[in-house]
Amino acid sequence: MGNYGAYVWTCFALALAVLVYSDWSARVRHKRVYRDIEVRIKALEERE
Repeated sequence: MGNYGAYVWTCFALALAVLVYSDWSARVRHKRVYRDIEVRIKALEERE
């Protein structure tokens, strides 16, 4: 990598951080939406 090693590894680290954050935020959002759907289904079942 010559003199560019620090830049290359920094880019790899930043890319990994973005991927991890993206995965984490998608999972959190999915859980939140799933819970909301469950609450709505329970509310509909109670109405009947």
